[in-house]
Amino acid sequence: MENLYQKTILKKTNFDGIGLHSGINVKVNLLPTEDNVGIIFKRIDLNENNIIKANYKNVSSAKLCTTLTNSSNVSVSTVEHIMAAFYITGIDNVIVEIDSMEMPIMDGSSKDFVSIIENSGIKTLKAKRKYLKILKKVELIEKQKSISIEPSSEGLSVDFQLNYNNALIGNQKNKINFNKKNLEEVYTSRTFCLYEDIEKIKSIGLAKGGSLDNAIVVKNEKILNDEGLRNKNEFVNHKILDLVGDFLLSGYRIIGSVKCVQGGHHLSNIFLKEFFKSPSNYEELDVSNIEVFDKNIKISVNKLVASA
Repeated sequence: MENLYQKTILKKTNFDGIGLHSGINVKVNLLPTEDNVGIIFKRIDLNENNIIKANYKNVSSAKLCTTLTNSSNVSVSTVEHIMAAFYITGIDNVIVEIDSMEMPIMDGSSKDFVSIIENSGIKTLKAKRKYLKILKKVELIEKQKSISIEPSSEGLSVDFQLNYNNALIGNQKNKINFNKKNLEEVYTSRTFCLYEDIEKIKSIGLAKGGSLDNAIVVKNEKILNDEGLRNKNEFVNHKILDLVGDFLLSGYRIIGSVKCVQGGHHLSNIFLKEFFKSPSNYEELDVSNIEVFDKNIKISVNKLVASA
C-alpha cells in the first residue's frame, strides 16, 4: 500500500562536496515539497531564471555526465547519482537548492545521497504516485550499443552488459530488480575510469575535482584505490545506477524490463526521447486502488542500508 503514494523528504537537510568536473566546493539544500511538484533543481547562486525541472526533455548534454538546462540556458550537471538516490529511496517530490552549476560527486556513488535522504526522514503524501506501464518491446541500436525495454509485472529491472578491452573490467554483466533486492551493492558502486583516459578528460576542462576519493581508477590490470572494489560487480553496477537515475527523468516509476549493452547517459537520453514519441508504447497506470496496483505490478519495499 505504501508504494501507491508519492513521497518527499520529511525535513530540510543540507550537505556539501566537490564537483567532479568543476572542482568547486558546492553547497546543497534538500527541501520537502507538496504533491505533484516533481524533482526541481534551483540554482540559488542566481536571482532569476534559476529553476530547472528534472526531465529528460531538459537534458542538454550527456557527455560523461547528465546535464539539465532550462529555457534561459541555466544548467545543472552531474545529476544522475542524486536522481538514482531519489529513485531508490522512493522520493518523488523535492527541491534541490544548489549554489553552483554541478552537483557534488561525493564518493562517486549514490551512497552518501541515500544516507542523507534516509537520515532526513521520508514523508508519504496524499497524491498517487505516477507509474508507467510498458505495453510492447521498444529497442534502440546505435552501432555496438543497444537498449531495449519490454513489458514486465515485476516493476523495473535492468540487465546491463559492459564490454571493455581492459582485462580487469572485461565483459561484466549483471541484472538488478529494483523492487525486490537489497540495493546496497548498486547505490554504493562508484564511477570509474581508465588511468590512460584521465589526461584526455582533463585536457577538455573536465574532472578537475576527480581523485581516488570519488572514482575507481584502473591502470592496466590494477585498481589504484587502496580499498579495491566494494563488490565484484562494481563496474557494471555503477552503470545500472546511472541508468536508473537517468530513467527517473521520465517523471515516472517505470514498470518494465530494460536490457542495455554498452550504454551510458547519451544512449539513455536518446532512448527516452524516442520512446515517448509513440503513445502506443506505454500507458500511465491508474493506481486508484490497491487491487489495481497489485494486479499490474508485484512490488516489495526496497531494503535500504543507510551508512553513517
